[in-house]
Amino acid sequence: MRLRLPRPWRRDLHALAGAYALDALDDAERDRFERHLRRCQACQNEVRGFAATAAALGRAAAAEPPAGLKERVLAATTVTRQLPPVTATPRWRRAAAGSSAARRGTSRTFWTMPKIATGIAAVALAAVVALAVITIGTNNSLNKERAQNQAIAAVLAAPDARIVSGPTSAGGIATVVASHRAGKIVFTSAGLKVLPSTQVYELWFLGPGTARSAGLVPTAVAGSTPPVLASGLAIGDSVGVTVEPAGGTTAPTTTPIVVLAVPA
Repeated sequence: MRLRLPRPWRRDLHALAGAYALDALDDAERDRFERHLRRCQACQNEVRGFAATAAALGRAAAAEPPAGLKERVLAATTVTRQLPPVTATPRWRRAAAGSSAARRGTSRTFWTMPKIATGIAAVALAAVVALAVITIGTNNSLNKERAQNQAIAAVLAAPDARIVSGPTSAGGIATVVASHRAGKIVFTSAGLKVLPSTQVYELWFLGPGTARSAGLVPTAVAGSTPPVLASGLAIGDSVGVTVEPAGGTTAPTTTPIVVLAVPA
């Protein structure tokens, strides 16, 4: 899906590096930016940085489907009876059936389903309900992930998005993409030391004399931590990461393993 950029943003081609790296420009904007890109070393560097970060975020955000989902769906299909094909009944047969029923009287109009058929219907109904619950739960999860990914993409494509990376004292690299206009950051990392279950990495917005929690860093997947989207970025803030007790704290209790200054 292409992002339609407001007109004022289009005047500054330098601001389109993030959107270009995400393939979020329309054809005309992409052509203009590529002509500019051929002669702008700064934008070439930014595009490479955004592309690498987007790839890292994609790998970190990849998720396996819930355990056993395939088996549960297949099991449900084996006991879910399919509806018979709909066939048209000739008009003469409908009329004959109506006349016959009238002769028998209303007391014999209804028939009783055999017990075995009732049992099959009950099992089929239970399977359909179970499958519906599984499907609804999966759809809700996918919708949340889709909304999260769209919010992350919006930060990366923001016209004022800036990217900054740096090594940490716990090993590996920490990366932040920040948009002051949106007041948000996206954080990810690769190669951080694995912590025991009693500890967690916590993000902070570090301003003059202040430290505000920006959320916990999830456990790494294949060496990279899933992206963290945090709101509350203010002008002059840096982004820091500390090691805290499991569950996090309201104020840092250790020296940051990295502090990344966010360009204004």
